[in-house]
Amino acid sequence: METESKKKVLLREDVVFGTGGGRDLKCDVFTPPNNPQNAPAILLIHGGAWKYGDRKQLRGYGFLIGRQGYVCVATEYRLSEEAQWPAPLHDIKAALRWMRANAGELGIDPKRIAVSGNSSGGHLALLAAGTQNRKEFEGNGGNPSADTDVSAVISFYAPTELTPKGPMLRQFVDEFMGGATSDADYAAASPLSYATSDFPPTLFLQSNKDEMVPRNQSTMMCDALVKAGAPAEMHLFDHAPHDFDTDPVLARHSVAMVITFLQRYMPATETSNQ
Repeated sequence: METESKKKVLLREDVVFGTGGGRDLKCDVFTPPNNPQNAPAILLIHGGAWKYGDRKQLRGYGFLIGRQGYVCVATEYRLSEEAQWPAPLHDIKAALRWMRANAGELGIDPKRIAVSGNSSGGHLALLAAGTQNRKEFEGNGGNPSADTDVSAVISFYAPTELTPKGPMLRQFVDEFMGGATSDADYAAASPLSYATSDFPPTLFLQSNKDEMVPRNQSTMMCDALVKAGAPAEMHLFDHAPHDFDTDPVLARHSVAMVITFLQRYMPATETSNQ
């Protein structure tokens, strides 16, 4: 099904990008005005503690960022009641491979694909960046001939260090990890483990009063990346809730920061006013 925004961002819904657990995995594709070719692209990953939510949560971002010349793909992934670690990461990588393998049809530059995620989606976005093209994390979905490189990362209030019996999101972390319970398992599922000099440029957005994911989850990862020599920056919202971007004003402010960040590392050639 195709729909169009007021500024002519074309939305294609329920596009199958691969399979997982014996079923189709789907995404929604937002094509910028004027149907640009060789445009930069962003994979949008929804939150929900790895257990709830769906790709429609990020529809506003698809339209707002799409108006600025970026092809946006909002993806689903298997939630914890269906499949546990590392299956959700496999699904994200399948979406990246699908985007790259279908770059011509989608109108995107296969060398300029970013990942952006909120909360647990941000966790998966950071993991996708940190484990790109590592065979033990690739899974089997999508086109195996396409790689999973990403050019930039946007992380909204994401967990970055998972620990056994830790205080943060305890029930949801346990459900996400499933039967993987060793320290090594938790380290493998923690983006902080992959903070190296070759990590893609990363933008962190976080509340300094987050009641679910403490701000140190973002600051630790950002500091580790800077120390390693990778480009990273962070913006803290004052006294805002965990999902501060559900406020339309803060959402638009966040989009402005995201666009400024992306224009530095993978600029769009065609933009329009929001």
